[in-house]
Amino acid sequence: MATALSRDLIFLIMQFLDEEKYKETAHLLEQESGLFFSMNYLEELIFGGKWDEVEQYISGFTKVDDNRYSMKMFFEIRKQKYLEALDNHDRAKAVDILSKDLKVFSSFNEDLFKEMTQLLTLDNFRDNEQLSNYRDAKTARAIMLIELKKLIEANPLFRDKLQFPSVKNSRLWMLINQSCRNSSDPYTQLATSNQAMASGQKTEGFLPMCANGPSQPAPTPVQAPLNAWVSAPSSMTHPVGSGAGAGPSGTMNPAAVSKGLGDSNGMPRTRLSAAPDRIMVPGISPPQSNGLQFNMSEELPKTVARILNLGSVPTTMDFHPYQQNILLAGTDTGEISLWEVSARERLVSRNFQVWDIGASSMTLKAALIKDPSVSVRRILWSPDGSLFGVAYSKHILQLYAYFGGSDIRQHLEIDSHIGAVNNLAFCNPNKNLCVVTCGDDKTIKVWDVATGAKLYTFEGHEAAVHSVCPHQKENVHFLFSTSVDGKIKAWLYDVMGSRVDYYAPGHSCATMAYTADGKRLFSCGTTKEGESHLVEWNENEGTVKRTYQGFNKRSLGVVQFDTAKNRFLAAGDDYSVKFWDMDNCVLLLSVDAEGGLPASPRIRFNKEGSLLAVSANDNKIKVLATVDGLRLMRTYETRLHIASRAPSDALPKIGESENLENIRPRSAEGGNPMKASKVIEISSPAQFCSLKLSAHAIVKTDKITRLIYTNSGNAILALALNGIHILWKWPQCDLNFSGKATTKATPQLVKPASGTLMTNNLIDGRPDETVACFALSKNDSYVMSASGGKISLFNMMTFKTLATFLSPPPAATYLAFHPQDNNIVAIGMDDSTIYIYNVRLDEVKSKLKGHSKKITGLAFSHVLNVLVSSAADSQLIVWDSSQWERQKGCSLQTSAGTKPTPRRSDTQVQFHQDQIHLLAVNETQLSIYDTRKLECVKQWTIGEALAPISHATFSSDSQLVYSSFLDGMVRIFDASNLQLQCQINPTAYLPSDAISSSPVYPLVVAAHPQEPNQFAIGLTDGSVHVFEPLESQNKWEVPHRIENGLATPQVVVLDQPQG
Repeated sequence: MATALSRDLIFLIMQFLDEEKYKETAHLLEQESGLFFSMNYLEELIFGGKWDEVEQYISGFTKVDDNRYSMKMFFEIRKQKYLEALDNHDRAKAVDILSKDLKVFSSFNEDLFKEMTQLLTLDNFRDNEQLSNYRDAKTARAIMLIELKKLIEANPLFRDKLQFPSVKNSRLWMLINQSCRNSSDPYTQLATSNQAMASGQKTEGFLPMCANGPSQPAPTPVQAPLNAWVSAPSSMTHPVGSGAGAGPSGTMNPAAVSKGLGDSNGMPRTRLSAAPDRIMVPGISPPQSNGLQFNMSEELPKTVARILNLGSVPTTMDFHPYQQNILLAGTDTGEISLWEVSARERLVSRNFQVWDIGASSMTLKAALIKDPSVSVRRILWSPDGSLFGVAYSKHILQLYAYFGGSDIRQHLEIDSHIGAVNNLAFCNPNKNLCVVTCGDDKTIKVWDVATGAKLYTFEGHEAAVHSVCPHQKENVHFLFSTSVDGKIKAWLYDVMGSRVDYYAPGHSCATMAYTADGKRLFSCGTTKEGESHLVEWNENEGTVKRTYQGFNKRSLGVVQFDTAKNRFLAAGDDYSVKFWDMDNCVLLLSVDAEGGLPASPRIRFNKEGSLLAVSANDNKIKVLATVDGLRLMRTYETRLHIASRAPSDALPKIGESENLENIRPRSAEGGNPMKASKVIEISSPAQFCSLKLSAHAIVKTDKITRLIYTNSGNAILALALNGIHILWKWPQCDLNFSGKATTKATPQLVKPASGTLMTNNLIDGRPDETVACFALSKNDSYVMSASGGKISLFNMMTFKTLATFLSPPPAATYLAFHPQDNNIVAIGMDDSTIYIYNVRLDEVKSKLKGHSKKITGLAFSHVLNVLVSSAADSQLIVWDSSQWERQKGCSLQTSAGTKPTPRRSDTQVQFHQDQIHLLAVNETQLSIYDTRKLECVKQWTIGEALAPISHATFSSDSQLVYSSFLDGMVRIFDASNLQLQCQINPTAYLPSDAISSSPVYPLVVAAHPQEPNQFAIGLTDGSVHVFEPLESQNKWEVPHRIENGLATPQVVVLDQPQG
């Protein structure tokens, strides 16, 4: 993973090699660095028939199973090689190509492979009707090259790699000479020159990369590249800004290094993608030109799921960053409101009011007396959701603290600008949270959120400042600002003025935004004439990279836009919401939300892109949803009963600390507060739905040590102690139209035609001491697994072993895929270390050390960007998942009087759906932690009256905790307070002989990924049981009485430790 500096050096070396005629070395560097793909070189290889070299070169950028485009690319190459061998009557070579190169595609399209095999039986393959137009190798190669270029251009793995940056001739020689003449530190010379990747007249991009670092000299004003950005000259004078409270010399040290934005220093893109169901061969199968676009549209929020009535015209909206169902809204009357979207419930509402009119400026007082009307210009959550800011049309910025539910409290009020405060944004330039504002007074200001102190004032715009966009690239913090006259400026947090001045396309009044991963920059704006422009910027060069089509010729008002999933763009235009794929300039989809939208509706995605808030006529907001968004709202609907509970029953509100008295474990003497509550006790099979799964008729299985549902929810994968994987899959049938896992239909035990099961590499010794672990890729295509020996990577469709790696010692004890990159996996080891392993590169990127005993649990949070680890040393450690550095750690709180056992401290961890709270479970306790502070907020302990806990997991909506015990008991807890709701006795699911003879009990629990009331347990006898509540109840609560002699559930009152 190259840094921005090393990437630029590589490009300079490539240019040098090309100029010095070291062509082969240059292409080898292209292949090994993966930074530039030469279409000309590919064409040269193809027309030369050098097929091995073609594959070798392409393999530097992608592998055959990376995605559908990559698979099609390799197929086209190997198919052409096969046809040429047949045309040359070289049957031996053709058979070799078929068996070695094309065989890999047979598992995805067996019929196509058979058809290609039948070509061997023909004297001339042109006798096949679909290949009758094949002329000769040269013509076929030209046609194939056209198809190949289309696939490469569409493949996201080749994004930004098809065009070599424009570099001055002999640039490397010039830099080396400069460093020798002018500096004793050539690294500094190269670092300050890394914007050289531009045209001959261009000296910089959006930002000089190393300006204002801790040891850099004061920068001097630079001339903007006029030929690259503007059609008319612009003034380059930079009035000096004023700074306050910024430390010595008025400068601020950059925050800790983070991943670059728009460069290749981030995580690699996902590689282990699901293969396409079918490979289409030109000339044999019809093309599917619109298939991709259709699939993309299915991921967009199109269904009107909720309509909220605000009472006045909505002007701005923002979803909570973690609680995806909570929406803030501001209106043209100055009212702000907080909504629980699924329930259409207005949780809180506040009209505009100056909190401290006495401390306000005379200018504000005069403005309010002259015209008391105030509107909300922008409302925005802070990154952690604990604060939100409100920018008003008169002078004022107000910050509220949010403590969950309807609890908002005044935090800060700042008389920030003269006139309207047009926009606000949060940033962290000095490791302290700040808020940036801009206004009609042509200034941008930076404020300390904790104290309200003004840190910086940036001056230089010649018109009202419309928006701000702060960001961070490597160790440089900066912000963009746009004004209503179309000017774009870039600033560092210092007093040196704007670094670059540009104009937005058409001199439009625009806003700028990065994608959530920070790698791509966009702007959208509208000119005075109503012409709208949505563009992607080449950040390094300061040029428009892509312009999106589909706007109305005369937009009414300034068009707003937003991004989602690092993949989609949306804008409100022409009484509708328009969507684009970021990689395609053509309009993807337009949605009118069942009508009733204004000409240019306001829009806002939630963080996951599953919900989209859209302003509508008649003072309303329409919330559009994807399929996942609809499921999210159904999930929240089941939580509504929690709101009526006493505050002590719920998880602590954000920002509050729990009293330690409330989390002390229950002791044998009963010293803790006890609470009596009704608990459902299930003792008979008639009281719930269950289904037993067994593979004993086909394969001998041992104890089930690991269990998981596939992410699609249609199968269960189990790992037995003997290293064998067992997969049960539910087919679609009359009893199960969805094909999802259910107790109503019996699944099929999946076994490949070869009869070979997925079996782990085992080591000699006692099997009972083996620690088994596995992890499933997000697309259900691959499972990584280990049972004490090497780690194996299996194809879930073919059961074939794709790779084995990392032979013990040390042995793997836990596995977890990175949530954003299936190529990166965290591997816990029995020597207490954690490996961060890149599967594709087959290398350990980092080793994390901090525990003293074997790793027993790993969990990623994509919201907090952390990895949490647990180990047999009873420690929890939080690691930064960008830099792989330790952030914080703590020891698990243990019960007084509990006796230690060898496995008592084997703790496993799992994140709540909010990706903030964490479930930690071992033999003695269930605990909920707030990961931000690593504080235990709820705890349930077994004391000495109950058998040890064997495993536990959250339900899919994180409202329940399913837990299993070594005495065969299964208990269901309310996750909000860890109060016991239901317990299932062994008599309800085990035959009497299994209970009386050798003990059978569950070792693992798995929750269905979509159905919150379905879970499965894996038992010591090698079987798996699936549990659901009765269909009449649909959830785990007290069922209705069953007459006619059938068993009636027993409701008992148990004393529970107060959590």
